[in-house]
Amino acid sequence: MSSSRKNHGSSGTPRQLTRVVDALRREGRASRSELVRTTGLSRTTVGSVVAELLARGLVVEDQETEPAGRGRRATRLRLDAAAGVAVGIDFGHQHLRVAAADLASRVLTERLVDVDVDHDACEAIDAAAALVDDVLADAGVARERVIGAGLGLPGPIDARTGTVGSSVILPGWAGVNARDAVSERLGLPVEVDNDANLGARAEAAFGAGRGCSDFIYVKIASGIGAGLVLGGRLHAGATGTAGELGHVQVAPGGAVCRCGNRGCLESVAAVPALLDLLRPAHPGALGVRELLRLVDEGDLGAVRVVTDAGRILGRVLADLCNVLNPHQIIVGGDLSAAGAPLLDGINESIGRYALPSAAHSLRVVAGELGMRAEVLGALALVITETDRLPSRDLDAPLVA
Repeated sequence: MSSSRKNHGSSGTPRQLTRVVDALRREGRASRSELVRTTGLSRTTVGSVVAELLARGLVVEDQETEPAGRGRRATRLRLDAAAGVAVGIDFGHQHLRVAAADLASRVLTERLVDVDVDHDACEAIDAAAALVDDVLADAGVARERVIGAGLGLPGPIDARTGTVGSSVILPGWAGVNARDAVSERLGLPVEVDNDANLGARAEAAFGAGRGCSDFIYVKIASGIGAGLVLGGRLHAGATGTAGELGHVQVAPGGAVCRCGNRGCLESVAAVPALLDLLRPAHPGALGVRELLRLVDEGDLGAVRVVTDAGRILGRVLADLCNVLNPHQIIVGGDLSAAGAPLLDGINESIGRYALPSAAHSLRVVAGELGMRAEVLGALALVITETDRLPSRDLDAPLVA
């Protein structure tokens, strides 16, 4: 007897499949009854979804060694981590990070190199291809086992086309279809998103956003961006550019921003602006590591500029909270390691400017994943897109 895709008419929707896969990823192993409780899906739907995942080779069944009542042994399900490997590629403005993970999201190996990403897309893609080869070699993974790559870039991405949309933020990438270019270079399916959205994905799957259906992830680094998770789903907007907080005007008549406007949030609260404020008091080389060290040591000037940045950012976030009413704000990026001065500044402004009903139950927390959030989000972009996960050739017979 054989079975093929056309016989799976009662299988779950992609969203239902994703909910079951995510539950198994979180729990490790679970019975069908436990999946009903954790996913909120009906017993019939869970049964149908599990049957499809078993057929696709993504899930395996284990028999418990202890009886589960009435002399029967309980069957528990787990993801088959060996069913494939995902690759995550995180392009920062000055770095490239690549990781490989199994389908249970266990990172197998990871590498980081310094590289100028902004000014030459071809060189950056070549560097990524070489690093992917190194990572797969480190992990002992044949390319045939790779199901796809997730790609993050620090700029606006047109979600409809995969094209980079800014000649200012990423001058060497303007008009480049990043998804197609990297896919052709790697010989792999590729999905692309901006870095803040990937940070939000990662914190939702593995970090401070687990179990939270409505939160804002804010990345503060050389720029400022946000990933918006609403109703448990990432909100990308009509063209994929939702969350560009860095270009909200906060100081009319202020410094000219790289976007061409004056007084953008990024021009007063992103890391380069804070370093410029501190250089007169700290001549010589000054970068984000030195800034964080000064804050940790209690340097009054460093603490002040970080707190002020938090207050300015918090003013913008207060307006966003009034509109979206999230449960949490998760702060990531380079500056998140500054800790209390930054979070206290954000909280102060939210308490002052947000509606009490929006601020009352809101938590402002640092992200849990640090500098790895974006590459983990790139992995999640592949692994959690269940319709892209491998099947054991569903169009061919499952049983010969």
